[in-house]
Amino acid sequence: MKRIFWMGLGVAVGVLAVRKFNETRSALGPEGLNRAVARLADGVQNFAEAVRDGMNQRETDLRSALGVEAAEPAHRA
Repeated sequence: MKRIFWMGLGVAVGVLAVRKFNETRSALGPEGLNRAVARLADGVQNFAEAVRDGMNQRETDLRSALGVEAAEPAHRA
């Protein structure tokens, strides 16, 4: 009996999620969805650039604190 309950609940949640997704997609329209995805991609790219800049700044701070001026090339095996 528990399995039937949980299966029914899962189906109901799935149906509601699909309806909400379709409602949101139709409200945005094809161009709106493309713009939303483009904004998301731009945000991810900006975040990645900020992380890289922070890493580079931290590496520079550590190198100056340790007295290592030149970057040593990484050796890969």
